[in-house]
Amino acid sequence: MSEASPAASYAERARAKKTAEANALGINDALISNLVETFYGAVRSDELLGPIFMAHVADWTPHLARMKDFWASVTLESGRFRGNPMLKHIAIGGLDRVHFDRWLKIWNETLDGVAPNDAAAQVFRQAAARIAESLLTGIRVQRGGLDAISNPKDEQSC
Repeated sequence: MSEASPAASYAERARAKKTAEANALGINDALISNLVETFYGAVRSDELLGPIFMAHVADWTPHLARMKDFWASVTLESGRFRGNPMLKHIAIGGLDRVHFDRWLKIWNETLDGVAPNDAAAQVFRQAAARIAESLLTGIRVQRGGLDAISNPKDEQSC
């Protein structure tokens, strides 16, 4: 039987620590499931985002399962999510800051209703803000190269 490498052992301890910290805030699979289900219920009825999601999500059951795995990976270090969100969002086309701002608004409103406390909500808010900014930057670079982020002409469109 071989022993885990020091790096693997460190990574396992770091993941376990992040999971324990999240669990102490009330972040767990049940919360993530409720958050994702509630959020996407609101998104589907949103006049800006709803049509985009409806055009790209044929079957909501696997999409919601993937999103739960994604948020578990982000907040609990579960490692269950496999995929490339950047490529998925670039492929949609036409997304810009207005879309991501709306996404964040709905996300934060959902958190107000389902998060067990402010500290747990902040974990999700901060992660979502980083993710939105990263995706928006990636979309802008894909459309206009590095100049698109070093000299943005218009923050409203990409």
